[in-house]
This record gives sequence, C-alpha cells and structure tokens, in this order.
Amino acid sequence: MKKTLVGQTASAGFQVGVRRTLPISPEQAWTFLTSSEGLQLWLGNVSFHTLEEGGTFISDKGITVQFRVVKPLSHIRLKWKKEGWTKPSTLQIRLISNKPDRTTFSFHQENLDHLDTREQMKLYWEDVLTAMKEKLD
Repeated sequence: MKKTLVGQTASAGFQVGVRRTLPISPEQAWTFLTSSEGLQLWLGNVSFHTLEEGGTFISDKGITVQFRVVKPLSHIRLKWKKEGWTKPSTLQIRLISNKPDRTTFSFHQENLDHLDTREQMKLYWEDVLTAMKEKLD
C-alpha cells in the first residue's frame, strides 16, 4: 500500500486550501478581491480592468493566469502558474457567507507538482489572507 503525503491526491498531484473569515459583506469582499488593491495582494500588478472568462495575462510578479470561471460575489476559477513552474495549477477562490456582515475568503489550489510547492503556496496564501485582513480591518 502506497503511503500518501499531506495534501497529496490520487490524481491531481498536491493541493492546499487556506481560509479566513473577515467582518465584511460578500459585496465588500468581492469588490476588494477584484480591485487593483486586492489583485495586487494575490497576483501582483496587472494591466486589465475587469475579470473575464478566457482572459489571460502575466502579472509583474511573473504569475501567468487564465480565468476559467468568474461568478461575481461567488467564486473565481483560474489556471495559475508561477514563473519557473513547468505546468499551471488550478486555483479556486470562493467567497462564502451565511451572514450579511461576515465573509470567508477561501483559496484552494490543486495540481501542484510537489510537497515543497504545496508548502510554499500554503505560506503564500496565508500571507495574502493576513494582508487582506490588515487592509480590511
């Protein structure tokens, strides 16, 4: 029997998920997430003004993305590849809320190539959420 590592999946390499709930409405969360200030935190500086399905670009951090699904106030699904990676991962960002004044930001990334990459991305998304909390508190 093969032993699996933390975050290892049977078919999609490694995955990681990080969440944080903030005291803001889903509308405020979406507006911030998709604003220049919000995008800077999780992507870097970008040259587009709206998120559109099929849109592809490279940020100033060397991150290449292609938006696959954009559902306002709900979620974004995209191909996400850091400079130096051989293949893209799949990133899903969800906004989850069951109260009008509290929203959970959920970052889930899969198709990561290695346990070390998983750990790097876990720290990356934790830092992103900490920065979001500081900006939104």
